[in-house]
Amino acid sequence: MQAVMYEAFGAPLEVRQAPDPVAPAGGVVIRVEATGLCRSDWHGWQGHDADIQIFPHVPGHELAGTVAELGPGVAGWKPGARVTVPFVCACGRCRSCLRGDQQVCENQTQPGFTHWGSFADYVVIENADVNLVGMPDEMEFTTAAGLGCRFATAFRAVVAQGRVTPGEWVAVHGCGGVGLSAVMIAAALGARVIAVDIAAAALTMAARLGAAVTLDASEETDVPAAIHDLTRGGVQVSLDALGSPATARASIAGLRRRGRHVQVGLLPPAAGRAELPMELVIAQELEILGSHGMAAHAYGPMMEMVRAGTLRPDLLVSRTIGLDEAPAALAAMNTPGVTMIVPSA
Repeated sequence: MQAVMYEAFGAPLEVRQAPDPVAPAGGVVIRVEATGLCRSDWHGWQGHDADIQIFPHVPGHELAGTVAELGPGVAGWKPGARVTVPFVCACGRCRSCLRGDQQVCENQTQPGFTHWGSFADYVVIENADVNLVGMPDEMEFTTAAGLGCRFATAFRAVVAQGRVTPGEWVAVHGCGGVGLSAVMIAAALGARVIAVDIAAAALTMAARLGAAVTLDASEETDVPAAIHDLTRGGVQVSLDALGSPATARASIAGLRRRGRHVQVGLLPPAAGRAELPMELVIAQELEILGSHGMAAHAYGPMMEMVRAGTLRPDLLVSRTIGLDEAPAALAAMNTPGVTMIVPSA
């Protein structure tokens, strides 16, 4: 197969030939029809993720495709099935999984991190009966691939963790793929969304996806103060969808009393530990919540909203490229919206 590889953190990214994978017991090999270019892959390439330990390495964790091969013991799937997967692949057996919390599985695997990922013609997914999600026949692979990380993570962050309700003010700090997904989802739920970013193109896209207000953080000297002025007291829910100490602090500081902060963007230690205003958390009884993907069994409500047209993740896809263009695109990571890689292109 063809795959994007690197030999060390920060080393050149190259498309090379690699051995075709073999399905393990309980797992499958998926022929990759589309895979998303995500900042998490960039963090992995830069050495910010301790799960990457064996080189050469193949990145990629947002994917959709068809089942190419079944390993022994797979009961619920057949070759040719159209599927996507969460980026957190669960074991199905640990205490967290038995509670239904597969997104925080104690033995989780993640394609592109714990093993070779989906920037390739084929990828292995373990524990297939726990982790595969069937796609509606009418759904494009490029749409489904974006669900596994950015969109599903944003959906759970807004709906389950943030508990957003109609009429609430919601701030989204960082309008990359996950942030734009959160804007769309919160707006679809009837919330009034404030989108915050430093890029004009990202803010323009956020407005198209339903943001009621956009704030350019490069021009605002005090973003939390601007949010408090706009909302007359702060937002009920705020999401840091970028993942930096500055955006995490700003997200919390923009809340009204008893508000809810959801940390969605990664905060790798390499960027420095976030010093959060815990005095506000205590005095105003704020909630701080994390959001780490979404379990495969929880995809149903999201899929129904996509099927009904209430949510349009396809609108987030800004461009489609071939595998040969992926190395340069991952190194740059500077295009608004979501870039999808189609290996067969």
